[in-house]
This record gives sequence, C-alpha cells and structure tokens, in this order.
Amino acid sequence: MDEELRALTERLRAESAASGVPDAAAVYDRLVATGDQDELAAVLTEPGHPLWARELAAFRLGVAGDRRAFESLVLLLNHRDPPRCASAAHALARLGDPRTARAAAALATNELRVAYALHPVRLLVELRAPEAVPALITTLERRLRPHDPYRRVALACVEGLGALGDDRAGPVLNDALAHPALAQAAVRALARIPGQR
Repeated sequence: MDEELRALTERLRAESAASGVPDAAAVYDRLVATGDQDELAAVLTEPGHPLWARELAAFRLGVAGDRRAFESLVLLLNHRDPPRCASAAHALARLGDPRTARAAAALATNELRVAYALHPVRLLVELRAPEAVPALITTLERRLRPHDPYRRVALACVEGLGALGDDRAGPVLNDALAHPALAQAAVRALARIPGQR
C-alpha cells in the first residue's frame, strides 16, 4: 500500500469511528475496498456524506486519474487541516488534470488564504507546470515583507524555485538572502540556477 494512502486511511478510520455516523465502520470499509469509481464519485455529489467519506472518495478517485475528483481535491488542498491538504496535493499530482496547476497557483498566491499556501506551493513544484515559477515568485515576494509570519511558506517557495532552476527566480532569491531564516536555502537555490552562482 502506498505510504500516503496508508496515512490517509489510518487517519480517516479514526475520524469515521469518532464521527457518530450510523454504520460509519461499514461505510468506511466499503469506500476503502470498492473498485467502483462511480460509487466513489457518488459520495462527492450526493448530499449527507461526512467530510471523511468525501475525502476518502476524492483521494481514491484522484490517484486513479478520475477527473471527477478535481473540485473536491482543490477544496481539500485549501483546507485548514494540513493532513487534508497534504493528501489532496498527493492525489492532485497524480490526477493528470490540466486545471490542477492553475488552481494550485491561484491558491498559492491568494493572500487571504496564505496560511494554507504551503501545500499548493509544494504541489506546483512537483507539477513543474508553466504556472509554477511566476506563482512562487509572487508568493515569495510577498513573504519578504518585515515581520511576515508565514516563514514555512517562504521557505517552501525558496526551495521550490531552486528545484525548478529557472533564472527568472534570481532577483527574488537574491532578495531572500537578506532574511536570516531564508538565507541558507536561498544560497542553495541560487546555486541550482544557471548563471546565478
């Protein structure tokens, strides 16, 4: 079993058991075991299903490449609960939907939701889509303001820009050198960009 799926199923098994939903264990077991993608997709569209069931169905559809999971996964990518964001990012990276990079870029650059931008930033790096570098540059520029509280997002942008190796990132990475929490990562990132050593 995939490590991400194992972590997801363990977390959602506990969540379903604590939910008080009638027959939650049976519903959970059915969603884990079924090979019927239509049954999983119905969980995303029918009213009354708890969040844990929707997340499990969306994840399973996403890693199977079923694009009916896209909207649900994007909502989960922007959730306040980091494990849900991480699972959604994992599934979106495997979904193969051309809308994914644009959605991740929109979430990464949304200043009203910057507290939840870490996983969209990491997803953009994994996708290596054309939207990735501009979105990471924009997000990082905003994180370089004095007393910005979102250092983990800033660090993910620095590391991601280094991994992508695009020379457009040079100026913002040079600006990041002035920030002690980012300086070492910025040096490493600049070293990975041709002409920036």
